[in-house]
Amino acid sequence: MTRASAPKSRQPNGGSSIFKGKDGRWHGYVTVGVKDDGTPDRRHVSRKTRPDVTKVVREMERQRDKGAVRKVGQSWTLETWLTHWVEDIAAAHVSENTIDGYRVAVYHHLTPGLGAHRLEKLQPEHLERFYKRMQDSGSAAGTAHQVHRTVRTALNEAVRRAHLTANPATIAKAPRLEEEEVEPYSVEEIQRLLAEAGKHRNTARWVIALALGLRQGEVLGMQWDDVDFDLGVIRVRRGRLRPRYKHGCGDRCGRKPGFCPKKINTRRETKNAKSRAGQRPIGAPDELLQLLRQHKEGQARERAHARDLWTEKGYVFTSPTGEPLNPNTDYHKWKELLRAAGVRDARLHDARHTAATVLLILGVPDAVVDAIMGWEPGKSARMRRRYQHLTSRVLKDTAAKVGGLLWGADQTAGSASSEAGQSPIPADLVVHVARLGERRVPFLHREHADEVVARWSEDWPDHTAEVEERDRLRWEQQGPGGASVIRDCVPERAVVFHARALFLPGGERAATGLPEQWSLPAWDFETDRYTDRASAWRTARRSGTGQEVEAKVRGTDKGAVEAAFAEACAQAVDRAQNPWKYGDIDEW
Repeated sequence: MTRASAPKSRQPNGGSSIFKGKDGRWHGYVTVGVKDDGTPDRRHVSRKTRPDVTKVVREMERQRDKGAVRKVGQSWTLETWLTHWVEDIAAAHVSENTIDGYRVAVYHHLTPGLGAHRLEKLQPEHLERFYKRMQDSGSAAGTAHQVHRTVRTALNEAVRRAHLTANPATIAKAPRLEEEEVEPYSVEEIQRLLAEAGKHRNTARWVIALALGLRQGEVLGMQWDDVDFDLGVIRVRRGRLRPRYKHGCGDRCGRKPGFCPKKINTRRETKNAKSRAGQRPIGAPDELLQLLRQHKEGQARERAHARDLWTEKGYVFTSPTGEPLNPNTDYHKWKELLRAAGVRDARLHDARHTAATVLLILGVPDAVVDAIMGWEPGKSARMRRRYQHLTSRVLKDTAAKVGGLLWGADQTAGSASSEAGQSPIPADLVVHVARLGERRVPFLHREHADEVVARWSEDWPDHTAEVEERDRLRWEQQGPGGASVIRDCVPERAVVFHARALFLPGGERAATGLPEQWSLPAWDFETDRYTDRASAWRTARRSGTGQEVEAKVRGTDKGAVEAAFAEACAQAVDRAQNPWKYGDIDEW
């Protein structure tokens, strides 16, 4: 009687198997996960000897435990993956301008140069040699760097989806990119540009670029609803997109789509600002607001002249028929302005560098600079380093401050002159600065500064008020406004009348905690911050819980303010009851 054969050993479910097959080779099976259909994903390897197959199996197990096993499925080449990524993944989640840049990098550079590589076989050295070939063929370092950023982003997504275990682009050395130092325009060059801009159509467009530093898309996407003349504020909300055209003639004209006589724009005109910092209010100088008023009047004349050809879309800067300006046309107009003004050539974006540097010269706090320029808090320090340039004026002012500290007047001599009641500054070079809280106002005569400080102290007893003596030459170079702000007479007293009320969503008057009307005494240099009009009023829906509608009136004529207050309250009640009439419904 034969003995029953011992049962063969069996690996537990999911365990790896190693055995010798009928073909004489050793085989190994490793379970690395689960397929999309729910069945186990078992990988097979085959070697001539047991030690060889055991080594491969153990390595696959280690990769499995680290989560680094490549996903089963399509065998991707770099070309097929980049095409899938740019068209099916990235296109649905990034802006139009970003996807345009991705497509250029993929179709014009990466696919022809590296597309045949298997995705898992691509090495950092392949990328580095490719970047060098690009630059040897004439591509700029910036272009090669853009290609590097694109392939790095695409392969990061491949790693995230387990089509690739590691991203070679994060290891490869990016092309060396030496950013050219931008030389901002000097104050004299800015003044020449502004003088020349006054002779051209859309004067205010160039003033905004040089004075406020708005990006090209932000200026061209601005609409009249974004300009608040009463508050003196421009709100940045959207940006103009570059148009993209297709043939409207059935591709029979033989031209590029942009030059087709029947071209059709396939892209929307604007997009919302991409970040909360990009959507920002900016205070506009009175001179710029006056230019915008004149521009609005000129646009009304163009509208009347164009008649049926005019397309009303609400843009501030338009073509003669009301269409938003094309960024390419705007760029060429900038170049024409530079030539006409006799100013050195520069990019249009350099006007933004100029505006940021002006804020540096004026000593504007960093937080205010970030708000004006639209920089995210986490990136603001890097952006300030990039856009604010240490001009000769900044360097000279800094050197003067250091010199004044280290090589100033002898302390003994200074104290002696002070004891004698004499100023260390020569009488003909002294300027008397009235320090009123955080505001400093210069005067030529001490008695005028004393009188302003005395009256200010009566009105604002809790605020600092004193007279300081400054070197006039240094004040004119470093002080806000320079020599033009030095006053030789006492400012006249003025009163600004105010009225304010809040209304609940149903139109009922809400308690404001303030009287309906009140007046505020102010000097003329403060009155400019409020208004010089007899009355001006506005209503606005307040954000937050309740969504109350606020009516605000201010002006220099009490009777006019009272009359305007009644009108503002009537509109506020209607706005509270009918928010859709005023475009407020989207905020609910």
